[in-house]
Parts: sequence; structure tokens; C-alpha cells
Amino acid sequence: MSTEEKVKGPASYFPSIEKKYGRPVAEWQRLIADSPLTGHMELVAWLKSEYGLGHGHANALVAHHLAARDK
Repeated sequence: MSTEEKVKGPASYFPSIEKKYGRPVAEWQRLIADSPLTGHMELVAWLKSEYGLGHGHANALVAHHLAARDK
């Protein structure tokens, strides 16, 4: 049995997002926070169109951001 906990949920996408797009997750989170958009799907669409993110990666970033904001 491993002593490491497996990362679950949106954060499980973070290593591949950083590798594929060359920006740290903190930077993506700042971009989302600074956006005038507020809806989940409009933020996902914005990341896809403006930054070329795939749907799953954009969705993971937005879901994580909104969950942290709503705590």
C-alpha cells in the first residue's frame, strides 16, 4: 500500500495542464479570477477560445476555481 494519496477531482488534471500549456495552475487561476465572466460554461468557452485549452482541462480549472471561491 502506498503512503501517497492519489489526487482526485479537478486537481488531477493540473500536472498535464502545466505540461501541455506551459503555465502554472496559479497563473490560470489568476486569469479566471480576473475575467469579467462568472458562469462555469462561459469561462470554459473563454479558456478554450482565447487560450486553446481542451474542454476537459478548461473545465477542471474552472471547476477548481469556482469551488475554491464558493468555500
